[in-house]
This record gives sequence, structure tokens and C-alpha cells, in this order.
Amino acid sequence: MKKPLVILTGPTAVGKTALSIRLAKAIGGEIISADSMQVYKGMDIGSAKISHEEMDGVCHHLIDILSPEEEFNVMIFQQKCKEAMERIYKAGHIPILTGGTGFYIQAVLYDIDFSKEEESGIRSRLEEISKQKDGPRILHEMLQKVDPKSAEAIHLNNVKRVIRAIEFYELTGTRISDHNEEEKQKEAAYNSAYFVLNDERELLYRRIDQRVDEMFANGLVEEVSRLKDFGYHRQMVSMQGLGYKEVLDYLDGHISLEEAIYLIKRDTRHFAKRQLTWFRREKDVVWVDMPKFQYQEDLILNYMLDVLKERGII
Repeated sequence: MKKPLVILTGPTAVGKTALSIRLAKAIGGEIISADSMQVYKGMDIGSAKISHEEMDGVCHHLIDILSPEEEFNVMIFQQKCKEAMERIYKAGHIPILTGGTGFYIQAVLYDIDFSKEEESGIRSRLEEISKQKDGPRILHEMLQKVDPKSAEAIHLNNVKRVIRAIEFYELTGTRISDHNEEEKQKEAAYNSAYFVLNDERELLYRRIDQRVDEMFANGLVEEVSRLKDFGYHRQMVSMQGLGYKEVLDYLDGHISLEEAIYLIKRDTRHFAKRQLTWFRREKDVVWVDMPKFQYQEDLILNYMLDVLKERGII
């Protein structure tokens, strides 16, 4: 018998957080954050981290577990997520994987094997290139030559993933896009339901813009300034996150505050578009289009509960 796993994902700012709390309460679930930024302590506003009040008594995992100078990647996530899931199962609860990082979700759902990957001098060499002027663009062009499909899926600013894809190719002679496709053909390791919450693009983009404005009103500049004072800098994986690198550029005098706000809004919209492209490529996804439910959370929740009952998850 496969163990149960519920996934609730969707593009950034679509409204996953509130719904995940209601779902957890309805099925006796605990939430695991599938987010590459919410793991970091002190990075609350820019990551749209759930507050203790918003958790409303629901147990959350993989939030505030690392300092910003620490490394975090899909392999570390997969390991920590599995550990959290074991604790949840032992408590007699159901894990709910919530967040917008599709590759993290895929790594857990299909139990992707990363054992072929090992530390090598390749990564160090690529990281040195990334620090050069125009380094991210140079790396992205390198990836384009060996793995066009990955280059299309990974934004050039996501230096960590670009490096990982090039390194994988140089280590194995295989494109990471082909490897991931093979892993995806595997049967899911869990009795799962993979919900993708979605909305009309115009409304989603409007919410993204509103969220960015709220982040600045709530003190995003002060948060990044404080991190900078602690010695956290642009070369760290954490500080390359969307919202943080743009505010750093503002604080360093490279761009104006207005430019920083514009870039964060634009790039967050692009990010949401890429997220949806990713989810459309996944199999066995249950799309939850909010307009079809007249934006009523009760109707959405009842629909999700019906799916979970049909699949024997609850």
C-alpha cells in the first residue's frame, strides 16, 4: 500500500496559503513547504512567508530551518522532505506538500534518483564563471548549446539550476532534461492527488503587482538592508532570490527604487508563467480553476475532498 500524499501547488500569489490551511484542518494534515526561499530565517517579506498567526495551529515543516548563508537545493529538499513525511506518518497525519517549486514537488512525488550527482571541480569552475561580468548569460549560453530544452525551462538568473544542468551533462554525458523526463515516467511513489490552483492570467498578474506593493509597504527594503548589514551578499544562493537581488541592486545604487519595483513585478509575472508551463507538462494533475468555482473556497475545498475520497487518500 502506497502512503498518502496531497500536493497543493499553483503559480505565485494565486492563493495557495489560505486554502492549504483549510485543507489541512479538513483531512488531519500537516504542511510541508515546497519553496526554495521560505527555508531561510530572516527572509520573511520577500518570500511571502506564512506567519505564525496564518498557520492557525496547523503544523508546518521546512520553514525557517536554514541561515541565509547555507546551501539549499533540490537534493537537500528531497532529503528533508522525506524526513518530515516520516514524522507526519508516525503522527497518523497526511502530508500536504504546498508551494510553487515544481521541480521540488516532482523530486518527491516520483522519488527522483540524484545518486549519480557528485561534487566535482566542474561546479567550482562554473561558479567562478557566474561571478564574472555577464556570467549568468555566459552560463545560460553554455547550457543552450548542450541542452536547449533545459535552457528554455530555466531562467538565466536561476544560476544555481543552470550550473546544475551543465554539471550534470559534463558528469554523465546525458542532458538533465532527458534524465528528468525518464524519471517522470516512473510511477508516483505515493497514493497522491496533485492539485494545481489557477486563475485567469489578468487577475493573477494584478494580484502579483499588489503583493509586490505590499512587500515594499511592509518593509522589504529594510529587510534586505538588515540582511546586507549581517554580511549576506549577492553571491549567496539565498540573496539571488526574486525580490532580494533587485533590492540589493537598489541599495548598492545600481538602480532606482522605482526600477527595482518594476523589475520585481515583471520578473514575478514571468516566473508565474514559467510555473504554469511546468505544471502543464506534469502528468496526473488535477487543475482547480478558481473562476469555475466562483472563487468560493468552500466549493473548491469540497471538490478537493471529493477527489481525495475517490482516490482513497482520506
